Amino acid sequence: MNQKIKRLLMIRKIINSSKISTQEELLSRLSEKGYAFTQATLSRDLKFLKVSKIVDAEKGYIYFLPDTGKPNEPKSGTKDKFPMNGLISIRFANNLCVIKTKAGYASSITTMIDNKDSYEIIGTIAGDDTILIVPAEGVSQKEIKNILIMIMPELEGKI
Repeated sequence: MNQKIKRLLMIRKIINSSKISTQEELLSRLSEKGYAFTQATLSRDLKFLKVSKIVDAEKGYIYFLPDTGKPNEPKSGTKDKFPMNGLISIRFANNLCVIKTKAGYASSITTMIDNKDSYEIIGTIAGDDTILIVPAEGVSQKEIKNILIMIMPELEGKI
């Protein structure tokens, strides 16, 4: 996994577990975790992750990842892992990616992928238990794996 993906995953983890109100505070937390980069890079990363700010009673405004539900809410149990608990396998044929799921899960996972609107993926096709991912021209299998990890952090270390 490349450094950018690791950095983005750490940003997600910090925002989901802490009430962060400024980029300086986030940069400081990232520095404590061994990540050193500029504020400009952080701004681009926050834009890529579609991070927004919401009102918080304690800190005024805090960062929030819109695709994670309520801010700073503990996540546990298999219900919270839907649709990830339906994923069976990810395989490649040349640069095409085929994801096998339990029956009925493909559409939900495809929606997650399509909603990210990444330039690496031209489109997806979902059946009942199979997803076909069509990458953009010149996009490698590794890049597809990295974008899937960004969309579904639960895949880290599994693909």
